[in-house]
Amino acid sequence: KAGAFTTIKETVTFEKEIKKSKFIAIAGPISNEQSAHSFLNQVKDPRATHNCWAYKPIHSAIVSSGLDRIMVVVIRYFGGIKLGTGGLVRAYGGVASECLRNAPTCLEFLKVPMGVEVPFDLLGVLYHQLQSFEVEDIKQDYDTGKDGTTMVSFKVEFDRAEKLEEAIKANCSRELVFYKH
Repeated sequence: KAGAFTTIKETVTFEKEIKKSKFIAIAGPISNEQSAHSFLNQVKDPRATHNCWAYKPIHSAIVSSGLDRIMVVVIRYFGGIKLGTGGLVRAYGGVASECLRNAPTCLEFLKVPMGVEVPFDLLGVLYHQLQSFEVEDIKQDYDTGKDGTTMVSFKVEFDRAEKLEEAIKANCSRELVFYKH
């Protein structure tokens, strides 16, 4: 579905012992690179042999899960028996897949940043529409607009943006200029 992606609701963990090595996969929702780094710092264990995150076998587990905006960290505590390259790929990929298989998922809608220049007397009408379309991050900027107008910016779900624009135009009897980012 355009403008939507499936992610996981919360951090999930899966643990498995393979040939005396302990593997722990931890998956969590992330929104950007910064949140990925802080997630890694929260869950990694400096005492572990490896803290691997979303690479080769782990990454393919993410891709095949169909989930988006998530990160998986697999922590390994070496148990004394070498697994070999194939064994490691299966171990890391396997625990990552298993972890994601058990994760509670949810559908998230991409939010589109929009803005509209509005005369002061239409602010009430505009805000009523914005509320009924459940927009987020409403900001008002009095400096950018012409006299008697203000710039109102907000984020709206991708597949509601067009309908919102139509509703605002229909309820505000004047021609308004919309800005989409």
